[in-house]
Amino acid sequence: MQKVRQHHPSPSSEPPPEGAQGSPIVGLSERVYETTKLAALFDMLSNQGHPASEILKDVNLPAKEVYSSKARISLKQLLTAYKNAVRLSQDPHLAYRIGASIHISTYGMYGFAILCCPDFRRTMQFATRYHMLAAPLAAISFSEENGSAIWSIEPNLHATTDLALYRFITEMQIGIHISLMRDVMGPAFAPDEVCLAYPGADASFPKDELRCNVSFANPANKIVFRSTWLEQQARLGNKTTYPAIVALCDDLLDDLTLRIGIAGKIRDLLLADITNPPTSSAAAKLLGMNDRSLRRKLRQQGLSYRGLLDELRTQIALKYLRTTRLSNDDIALALGFSDAANFRRAFHRWTNKAPSDIRAE
Repeated sequence: MQKVRQHHPSPSSEPPPEGAQGSPIVGLSERVYETTKLAALFDMLSNQGHPASEILKDVNLPAKEVYSSKARISLKQLLTAYKNAVRLSQDPHLAYRIGASIHISTYGMYGFAILCCPDFRRTMQFATRYHMLAAPLAAISFSEENGSAIWSIEPNLHATTDLALYRFITEMQIGIHISLMRDVMGPAFAPDEVCLAYPGADASFPKDELRCNVSFANPANKIVFRSTWLEQQARLGNKTTYPAIVALCDDLLDDLTLRIGIAGKIRDLLLADITNPPTSSAAAKLLGMNDRSLRRKLRQQGLSYRGLLDELRTQIALKYLRTTRLSNDDIALALGFSDAANFRRAFHRWTNKAPSDIRAE
């Protein structure tokens, strides 16, 4: 399950955004992910008659590489494609349908490991722990209470200040979850309820495919189903194969860490104390190099130390603004600003919006 790090003293018990246990911290621009989700989106929009040039506008990826096993994309490229989908399609069910078109077989070793889990509770734990391998634009967690099993889904808020995009990511992730659950547990699987954190109408989901009630304006995005589903025998599970496949997934996470390089190490340092972050020179010393070498390595990745710090502060600020009632003064303090005015100016520079704009969404 996910590891909760205490990164810094905070006026709230809410931790800043993070990845799964043991996984690297990936920024928006690192090209480290396979094209699985982009290919599913490309297929759906192409079938609706949209030209490849519009689907991939500003994505900076040739159409011929959408299905390439060697191609790697960033979360930023994936977000750009999602924005294009929102702009192009009038299909109210588009995001869910794209998610539902993704099956175990499209996820390679990660999908095979899910299939091999010897019991369904372990399946839930594995999917949470190794979610980083699936180009995640949402954090997921799993819990059980009072006879119900619950998937919680929260889009990575550094990736979107746009409510339409927030909805798109949430609805696509719900489609993915339900599709994978049906692959593993059988086509009869249906949740009891889907809860969404934003206001809306039932048009977001095709009822005949979802097969459950949908409610809006809830505290969080959740898929709720009976825990008895987890008691069934995992017919395709294999106690011998599973550990070997998990080891291969660990290797994939190690490879992801290597691809991210120095930027991932700096993010770890900054998140350890975002209230009082080390200077670039101090960070370089902690990483066993001089400041000039650090700047050069970051330039090679198209990054800067200040940019990484701003990226993380944006993530945390958006999470606090969307999910807590903390005042701007408290958020400014948690992020190391001297006062709320400085925080508001910085936030506008990061997002081109005011904190009040986010709270009003």
